[in-house]
Amino acid sequence: MVQTTSSSSGAGSAEAGALGGTTSLSIKEQWSVESVLSTLPEQPRVASSSPVPFFHLLERLKTTKREGWRRFGINQGESISDHMYRMSLITMLAPSSLATKINIPHCTKMALVHDMAESLVGDITPVEGVAKSEKSRRESATMDYLCTSLLGKVADGRAGQDIRAIWQEYEDGETLEAKYVHDVDKMELILQMVEYEKRHDGQLDLGEFSWVARRIQLPEVKTWCSEVLEERDQYWRGIGKSPNRLDITKEQKSQQDEYYGNKASSKD
Repeated sequence: MVQTTSSSSGAGSAEAGALGGTTSLSIKEQWSVESVLSTLPEQPRVASSSPVPFFHLLERLKTTKREGWRRFGINQGESISDHMYRMSLITMLAPSSLATKINIPHCTKMALVHDMAESLVGDITPVEGVAKSEKSRRESATMDYLCTSLLGKVADGRAGQDIRAIWQEYEDGETLEAKYVHDVDKMELILQMVEYEKRHDGQLDLGEFSWVARRIQLPEVKTWCSEVLEERDQYWRGIGKSPNRLDITKEQKSQQDEYYGNKASSKD
């Protein structure tokens, strides 16, 4: 998840928080799958012909909160699974202009898989000082562990191989399906931003997250996003306030460029 402003406590404790409080590893320490597994109360059984150990590990996606909201005091917000679930449903509703060009069931699988590595890596945000290459290394190592060590002997390893390939396709971001799911990822963030603002009766301005709208590429998702942002503007006008929208500092932009590889749909 994105997070655009640093916090005095965020960088040092983010990994522990993202992992549900199960580890005291500093985000600056050398990260490995083994170092995280060593903090778990029970080690997953590897090389099993049963998928049950994998099923158990997936619970961490249900209990790990998305980190970007915590700085605003939203400590009981959405989990990683919450985020991926709504994304998966959104992918099913692609407008016909796009649906005729893509494999919708494949996109839905991708939405369900794309953040799976966060079960061990946690939800790293741009401000935490973890380079994109290091984030990718951690996530790749985790997916190898999940798909090979836990699923490698389940049904001859086919399911694990399929999950790993779908995840890699999302990471590479080259196919139209991957571009769509990346856009849906950002769209889901915009939806949640507006919903939290309304839930807190306009006492929270989360507009710094709205910059992700600029990184949406496909016109169909841009249309959805514009509708939500207009809904947001109407809400704030209705309570007599002017919210922040789309503006980020040079430092924040640099963090996002590092995090996303400097790809934007329009000039920032």
